Amino acid sequence: MTLRNDRQTTLAEPVTLRGIGVHSGGPASVTLLPADAGAGIVFQAHDAKSGREVETPAHWKCVSATALCTVLGDPKSGGVATVEHLMAALRGLGVDNVIVEMDGPEMPIMDGSSADFVEAIEQVGLKTLGAPRRYVRVLKPVRIAQGDAWCELLPHDGTRFEVTIDFETSAIGRQSLEIDLTPANFRRELARARTFGSVADVEKLWAHGFALGSSLENSVAIADDKVVNPEGTRWPDEFVRHKTLDAVGDLALAGLPILGLYRSYKGGHRMNHAILVELFENAGAGAFEIVEAPARREMGSAEVVSGLSAAAFGPNVS
Repeated sequence: MTLRNDRQTTLAEPVTLRGIGVHSGGPASVTLLPADAGAGIVFQAHDAKSGREVETPAHWKCVSATALCTVLGDPKSGGVATVEHLMAALRGLGVDNVIVEMDGPEMPIMDGSSADFVEAIEQVGLKTLGAPRRYVRVLKPVRIAQGDAWCELLPHDGTRFEVTIDFETSAIGRQSLEIDLTPANFRRELARARTFGSVADVEKLWAHGFALGSSLENSVAIADDKVVNPEGTRWPDEFVRHKTLDAVGDLALAGLPILGLYRSYKGGHRMNHAILVELFENAGAGAFEIVEAPARREMGSAEVVSGLSAAAFGPNVS
């Protein structure tokens, strides 16, 4: 993969999305703001107790929970929950620097996929910045296993995901997906894949005050080994596509794009995060390196990227 003249990007203009929080069931909105080169992705939220604004970098060190979704910091004091679908859209489209301004502790779930975030980003377009893009390049295999589930990062010329899931219900079964991560592939093959779960599990979560915003409008529901949604699935293998989307979003918390192959079997948010901890903290010297695209001879002013294809789906944005 050539890194020649590969520049950092941000949004050309701010954009706002409005929806509901999948766990609170209440209104939730988020505004994506342009940011300077080197800023990365930073979440800004209001801490009601202290009255101050809290900034939380989109970074694996800030992950505080992975049971139901990926959580950064403490949502009760300025942290944010359910970041994976937005992070997947940003990484999938190659957006390096954004301020994510929250109006509460939870991202809007939208339709349960990254589609609305992709549409919002493409609505305003990207701006190329003068600074070179930096990457995490995997240099040697890194692997973790938990029971019969496992995941690993391997050296690879580019960014690739090979994900396999295996569920007892015949509505899902065993599904595999192999995909090179490019903006075109992300838009076409992953962005519209929705989150999913069993009706029985959601009912248990409701009883404990969780998933109050979950519905057939934002998830694929399964009962009696059948998909409950009247429209069915968007692909026969939508389930593994969504697991891959989640992996793209979770691995975006490396802080920089990863050059490597990510493989997983029966993975999820917890293991996606664990492989980053393994890579950066436990694998030892020589597991990775930070590489930077070569600088241009002439550094011009920032320019707006043109030609972004319009998606065929649209969120409530302003």
